[in-house]
Amino acid sequence: MISTQGIHFINWPGHNVLALQTSRTASQDICKDIRENLSGFQFFNLGLHVNDEPHRVIENRSSLTKILSQHTLNPELSIQWLNQVHGDEVVTIKQVTNELISADASITCEKGIALAIMTADCLPILLSSRKGTEIAAIHGGWRPLSANIIEKTLAKMQVNSTEIIAWLGPCIGKKAFEVGMDVYSSFVNQSIAFDSAFQSIGNKKFLADLHQIAKIQLRQQGVTHIMQLPECTYTLTDKYFSYRRESITGRMATLIAIK
Repeated sequence: MISTQGIHFINWPGHNVLALQTSRTASQDICKDIRENLSGFQFFNLGLHVNDEPHRVIENRSSLTKILSQHTLNPELSIQWLNQVHGDEVVTIKQVTNELISADASITCEKGIALAIMTADCLPILLSSRKGTEIAAIHGGWRPLSANIIEKTLAKMQVNSTEIIAWLGPCIGKKAFEVGMDVYSSFVNQSIAFDSAFQSIGNKKFLADLHQIAKIQLRQQGVTHIMQLPECTYTLTDKYFSYRRESITGRMATLIAIK
């Protein structure tokens, strides 16, 4: 991964796909109006739904679009944002729209479209065909994962799952993600294989590993080429937003586009 100005470019196999992960900070070359941490928002928040000042978020999104356009050599590139609802809806994007799309995964085969997922502890998942002709972005919170959003996204893609490359981004780490029996049961009742993603700490509480859950689900669908950035959003306080740590906080974005 190559990092510059607070933007982390993913070393995606092949030359047809651009993928990147933002952090909570960006340099003055990106944000003209750098500010101190105010009520949990610092520098490069990309979420319009978290009560940050809208004009600052719009400016951040515009700066991000310019970066993507430069690196794809496509001045017409636009970002498709989703209204993420922690569900299992998967949408295919033919052209970017400003209308509200309530979904937790998106797919496209079109150039000029960057698919975006916002997170602040949940797991961002990016997919592409090996030839880079089809891409997808998934919001991997525990609820969408439990609802099999990975399987549903792969089923909706044109390419066979065995030809998919997957990338798992930063999320809340296992040591920080305490969950109850409801979360544990929602996975283990589907397959005992998920037991390996949970560590019992007593009193019907568990530590959950979102990366491990996603890897199990991907492998169950035939995906073997899996890359990951196993960084914890909860503990890396200077780098990532974390809803569980701060409650009132911003959102990072994870994006993928066909060059």
